[in-house]
Amino acid sequence: MTNDLVSDMLTRIRNACLARHRSVEIRYSKLNLAILMVLKNENYIQTFENKKDERKIKVFLKYKGWWIKKPLFSTLKRISKPGQRVFCGYKNFQRIIDVLKYEQGIAIISTSSGIMNHKKARTLKKGGEIICYIG
Repeated sequence: MTNDLVSDMLTRIRNACLARHRSVEIRYSKLNLAILMVLKNENYIQTFENKKDERKIKVFLKYKGWWIKKPLFSTLKRISKPGQRVFCGYKNFQRIIDVLKYEQGIAIISTSSGIMNHKKARTLKKGGEIICYIG
């Protein structure tokens, strides 16, 4: 049992994609639910079901190709950890995560207006905690 539910969720999704599973179950939390909403809006996952009575969320994964399944992302990395939080202004997202300079992948940011991707946070001119990077 882990205390960091976000890194546990990211690890479960990463491992399920590498094993080519159709779905994976993760523990329920409001933060996990908000991150999954961003992943669904960016088309990195197919859909998810919220099972509040069991305190679990079932995530249905999405792959490239119909015969040889390849995950839609190559990296799924936690940036801000419980021991070291990473905060950033909206102008400095690319300085913290170098890959964003090349327009590859998204960063998920926790702002005062909620959890969103780095592109939306930049248009709203909101900085915050960089939760993770998907690329």
